[in-house]
Amino acid sequence: MSDAITSADSPAGSGLAQAGMRFASSEVDTTHGPILYLEGISVSFDGFKALNDLSLTIEDGELRCIIGPNGAGKTTMMDVITGKTRPDAGTAFFGQAIDLTRLTEAEIAHAGIGRKFQKPTVFEQHSVFENLELAMKTDKRVRRTLRARLDDADLDRIGETLSLIHLRDQADRIAGLLSHGQKQWLEIGMLLMQEPRLLLLDEPVAGMTDEESMRTAELCMTLAGRHSVVVVEHDMDFIARIARKVTVLHEGSVLAEGPMDVVQNDPRVIEVYLGR
Repeated sequence: MSDAITSADSPAGSGLAQAGMRFASSEVDTTHGPILYLEGISVSFDGFKALNDLSLTIEDGELRCIIGPNGAGKTTMMDVITGKTRPDAGTAFFGQAIDLTRLTEAEIAHAGIGRKFQKPTVFEQHSVFENLELAMKTDKRVRRTLRARLDDADLDRIGETLSLIHLRDQADRIAGLLSHGQKQWLEIGMLLMQEPRLLLLDEPVAGMTDEESMRTAELCMTLAGRHSVVVVEHDMDFIARIARKVTVLHEGSVLAEGPMDVVQNDPRVIEVYLGR
């Protein structure tokens, strides 16, 4: 473990953002604990508590589904994890020693956390292949041009990712011409090119056809183990396909957690969410 990655109490940790230090996701230490650890996280906006003493643990390689009604705190939770929002209270650690509350959004992304928003964002004027090339975790000061020479390892990684996201036969197609679902897969592929340890997927099947949703379920289950995956979704049929462990948020806190069948039959969950 690099000495540059320190706890919140260390002077090096407090100066991390100012130093602009970068990390490799392989440096995330999960030997004695989970890959993501949130404890007592609270966030208020103009007196409204978006998160209220939220605690959550994600194990390395886990696929976790997060559900809950609108306003439950799902988006704010992801904003805290990715550095977009600073918590008013609580701790957030990536692995044992990376204090997420001390890092910028860019540093968190480079440390190994990737986030896919609900609306896909791709380079629409470039091909699918070029999108993946542009997203590669490389020194952009060296790779100054899109047509910089790719070595065999780069080509293999892009080829494997194209197969994984069901777009190998679309490699030369302009991204703007893809279907909505295909753009979603391409954005996931672009995140994978960054070699993340933890993937946050925000409503990955919103607007998809049934067939696209089924393929996305297969993709999520394939990614689990290779990566830790957190899926936030309202489509309960999709959640039922992929769920191993489900966390239900309500009013900024964890209402229930466990296997899908247990959560579905929890009277509190039925009252605040599933019964609606």
